[in-house]
Amino acid sequence: MTIEIKLRKGEPMDRAIRRLKKRLDREGTIRDVRDKRYYRKPSDKKREARKVAAFTQMLRTRYEKM
Repeated sequence: MTIEIKLRKGEPMDRAIRRLKKRLDREGTIRDVRDKRYYRKPSDKKREARKVAAFTQMLRTRYEKM
């Protein structure tokens, strides 16, 4: 799961770091690390998933009425 970014010829270091951050974000590496930082009970994960699903459903119905 090693991610490598090769510095292109004449590319500033800032841009290479930005590319690395985008790649990490796309692959979900940082999200996984943050999620696994602390143990969460399976019931808490399910509760959170249901809460997010209810919220997205509410938004869908709200925008369908418009």
